[in-house]
Amino acid sequence: MIIQAVVVECIIHDAMNLKEKRSVLKRILTRARQKFNVSIAETAFKEKWQRTEISFAVVSDTRVRCEKETDQVLSFLDSFPEWERIKTEKDWV
Repeated sequence: MIIQAVVVECIIHDAMNLKEKRSVLKRILTRARQKFNVSIAETAFKEKWQRTEISFAVVSDTRVRCEKETDQVLSFLDSFPEWERIKTEKDWV
């Protein structure tokens, strides 16, 4: 079993308060959970209204499949115009 942990920092440009930020996050994280077999959550900057850190983990039987799924999740997250990914860290667990 191979596990890859990913931490992504994003800017939500149009969020003017925490309620707007959480609305965007809830929609994106719910769709990511539905589309991919990943555990995903906001892990930092919970009280900042234009900044967030999202972490997710991918589990697979091979390193190649794990990397492929990670890249698919990142592409999916990048497809949302509401935010911009500014930092990505990947680590093997």
